[in-house]
Amino acid sequence: MFSSAPAPWTTADIPPQHGRTVIVTGATSGLGYETARMLVEAGARVVLAVRDTARGDAVAAELGGAASVAHLDLADLTSVRAFAAGVEGPVDVLVNNAGLMAVPQGRTADGFETQLGVNFLGHFALTGLLLDRITDRVVTLSSVAHRIGRIDLDDLNTDRRRYERWTAYGQSKLACLMFAYDLQHRFVAAGSRLRSMAAHPGYAATNLQSRTESFQDALMGVLNRTIAQSGTAGALPTLYAATVADLPGGTYVGPGGIGEMRGAPRPVGSTAASHDRRVQRGLWERAEELTGVTVPL
Repeated sequence: MFSSAPAPWTTADIPPQHGRTVIVTGATSGLGYETARMLVEAGARVVLAVRDTARGDAVAAELGGAASVAHLDLADLTSVRAFAAGVEGPVDVLVNNAGLMAVPQGRTADGFETQLGVNFLGHFALTGLLLDRITDRVVTLSSVAHRIGRIDLDDLNTDRRRYERWTAYGQSKLACLMFAYDLQHRFVAAGSRLRSMAAHPGYAATNLQSRTESFQDALMGVLNRTIAQSGTAGALPTLYAATVADLPGGTYVGPGGIGEMRGAPRPVGSTAASHDRRVQRGLWERAEELTGVTVPL
């Protein structure tokens, strides 16, 4: 007899989350909002870690009493430290979701290239500062754009290179993925039961595609309306990585369709560069040096 293929994983497959606490960064819109909404619907208590607390309050009011709001600006390490200091009690899952894509050249409050600072370094610092309170797993968002990324350990912040927005985005998302993998290696080496996962949404229609401040905003707006999957569908890989109970640490989850652009979530592969242990270790050391945060493993 032929066995049938497993049914696609959907929101109906999210395990009950009652009694669990999840922090979701960037939860006022897009993937973060959808992730938070579905976790609350599954029974979790969700902390909306957001830069705009007025918008966060509106989302929390919509989601009900299981959602709370705390200020977090990943472009400012002072804010990251203040947020972490205010987190009381255990946190089952940290979802490192917030991000920027293909924005004009800029600098964070600490002088980091904006995309690297927000997408990677802010989340690296946040994870390190919260790790003593995390009880289950960390989920870090990457992108199919990690495939165009290259880690330049000698010029992470594009101080000497000519800035190119998509190259910078690719580097930041490759850094996120390498961080997720290296964190899992370190959990295993330390004998920790914690797990580190990574996820990417494929091509999902969110407000990320409207911040390039160039003609590309209009082009991506058309693509959002014609070929992109919804924000809800784009959040499914994150939810899979955050909630599937027996998922092995180090798993990378993305859409299962052609080119990983859309479709039901499943474990996916990544580039050989993302698994380079020498560069992973070098990136970790540079991140500790730049942020001043030593991850306690």
